[in-house]
Amino acid sequence: MTDFDLVLTGRVVLTDAVIENGYVAVRSGLIERVGTGTPPSAAERHDFGQAYILPGAIDAQVHSRSQKGQEDFVWSTRAAAAGGVTTIVDMPYDDGVLICTAERLAQKAEDAAAQARVDFALYATIDPKSGPAEIPSLAAAGAAGFKFSTFETHPERFPRIPTPLLHDCFAAVAREGLIAGVHNENDECVRAMSKAVAESGLTDYRAHNLSRPAFTEAVATAEVYELAAATGCSGHIVHCSIGRGYDMCAAYRAQGFDTTIEACIHYLILSEEDVARLGGKAKINPPVRGRAEREKLWHHLAAGNVTVVSTDHVSWSENRKTDPDMLKNASGVPGLEVLYALLLKGLLDRNLSPSWAARLLAANPARLFRVGYRKGALELGRDADIVVMAHKPGPYDAAASGHNVVHWSPYQGIDLTFRPAATFLRGKMVFDGNDVAAPGSGQFVRPARAARGGA
Repeated sequence: MTDFDLVLTGRVVLTDAVIENGYVAVRSGLIERVGTGTPPSAAERHDFGQAYILPGAIDAQVHSRSQKGQEDFVWSTRAAAAGGVTTIVDMPYDDGVLICTAERLAQKAEDAAAQARVDFALYATIDPKSGPAEIPSLAAAGAAGFKFSTFETHPERFPRIPTPLLHDCFAAVAREGLIAGVHNENDECVRAMSKAVAESGLTDYRAHNLSRPAFTEAVATAEVYELAAATGCSGHIVHCSIGRGYDMCAAYRAQGFDTTIEACIHYLILSEEDVARLGGKAKINPPVRGRAEREKLWHHLAAGNVTVVSTDHVSWSENRKTDPDMLKNASGVPGLEVLYALLLKGLLDRNLSPSWAARLLAANPARLFRVGYRKGALELGRDADIVVMAHKPGPYDAAASGHNVVHWSPYQGIDLTFRPAATFLRGKMVFDGNDVAAPGSGQFVRPARAARGGA
């Protein structure tokens, strides 16, 4: 008789330590024991030697349905499984369907469950015409958080929420005990700057950064945190490309407010010098900044001022990213397959512990979305969501694995040191280093809510 269903051995990475010669034991899909030395017996055992065993990532920002007929959950969760991401949090701005009612959220959850290879949670949003009226029913339907924008990308698909309405939405979200995540660019400023760039005739890679300079992001970030302070809401910045934003988040937290902030992996890995080379394939909102700004973000990460790291993943077809006029390209890049590998590379290159990855990719996002009761750590009673990162140096090739719906990447050719050798979802292998599990393996994850204030 065996003690456990599954035992994995290797270098076990916790949020505060790395256990050499460690093991993780799993029973009934849950982590039952983490230790060192001689492991217990199990029906299934994998010895991963010097590879890192880490908690599966929770990617806090994924757009599976931004381009109709393109990616969907069948592909986004395939890339996720191959990248060691065991839960994705999907955005509510689907092409043709704004996830702004409980019925729409429930339908999306049902559709996604049939396709998903890893677990998923769902952001909700509002239709500005309805105000905050649908927020309670969306929370009851299982929304993991609410997404708003201070910039209007599109009046129906991705609308701007004006400041007075944003205040009322924050107050409603606070009563549900969830986060309000905000796309942080000031609409008036970006439009004025974009008009000036267009009138100048500039169309190359520089046009994007000049149309959305750092102050447009800082102004919006300050607005979000002031509204959070005024309403008691958990205010979250979903992507920050400038050091100033992390300064603000830390200052508000020091004052006792529940403010959080997200660094997308592209801001930690790329710089404007890469944008000059990649053009539209590195167009992202807010823009990728210069090297000096990138290093400020790493400084904040090491200081503990970054809450989570995400991808803001979206797989636009190549024709949407290769217009010579920079501003005509779609914004956003794919990254699910390479998120863990890129962050580990950045950490190890800077002599930072891999425990930062366990915090920024798992423990912190689990708390942020109120799913820490089952996700986010190699701890007793949590789901056995695990990634094994093995030493496999070499350049990244987005087309090589077959796990991405598009075959381009802004990270193409970057030399990686560690890559996923296996991914386990609730104790079942969903990636074996080559192949990914069939659709339908994933489940809808609902938050544990503390309604009527707080989480």
